[in-house]
Amino acid sequence: MKVPRLVLAFLVIAAAFQVGCGYHTAGHAAQLPPDIKTIAVPSFKNETLTYRIEQMLTASVVREFTTRTRYHIVSDPGDDADATLRGTVLSTAISPLTYDTNSGRAASVMVVVSMRVVMTDRQGKVLYQNPAYLYREQYEVSQDLATFFEEDSPAFRRLSQDFARTLVSNVLEGF
Repeated sequence: MKVPRLVLAFLVIAAAFQVGCGYHTAGHAAQLPPDIKTIAVPSFKNETLTYRIEQMLTASVVREFTTRTRYHIVSDPGDDADATLRGTVLSTAISPLTYDTNSGRAASVMVVVSMRVVMTDRQGKVLYQNPAYLYREQYEVSQDLATFFEEDSPAFRRLSQDFARTLVSNVLEGF
């Protein structure tokens, strides 16, 4: 059976339009202005008593920007930076969730961290902000004192990685 040339031409044109249908994969639709090439990410400010949490969060954000984007990341918001991302750790809390009925000690614990983030351009114009990031991470507490391992640092590390992934996605996608 021979397909008429008009139908064939229509199918070719329709296929060409499907290629540019407007869909995109996450992380590829940068919402930052095109003149942004270098982003400064100075160490986050820590308003809590949790030791080095700001360093862990900053390092995770820098790592995420470096691995997922083509932006040049620097730590100093000097003249080289086209934009600056500043973060503040507002609060941290560690609370027992469940208890061991035999010993009365905590069996699982919840870590909660609250943060504020703002990205500005050279002129101080806000490009992105979220004043209320809230992240939680749960972990189990070993009941065997001989093999006890303090799990809060790994929990903070996992929380930092989740936060960094979400933050970079939000900045890139403009959420």
